[in-house]
Amino acid sequence: MTTTFIASLFVFVLASFVGFEVINKVPPTLHTPLMSGANAISGIAVIGALLISGSKEWNVTVILGLVAVVLATVNVVGGFLVTDRMLQMFKK
Repeated sequence: MTTTFIASLFVFVLASFVGFEVINKVPPTLHTPLMSGANAISGIAVIGALLISGSKEWNVTVILGLVAVVLATVNVVGGFLVTDRMLQMFKK
């Protein structure tokens, strides 16, 4: 294993724990604004995945980029639908 891989794995595990703790501490009244922010981040992920999958040759990177585009798009659309549904609950 290379040093870069171990450092990347360490950062991923640390970010997972920090993210889990942060999400668990959010009160229910802040879930809608938090979800809207997460949708914006997923929109950035869609753009990044489009850039990765834009190559003309078919290789593993392009296939993973295409999968990332699909999954990030599903996440963005689903997040906006859930956020809209939650906001509809506050209207009379």
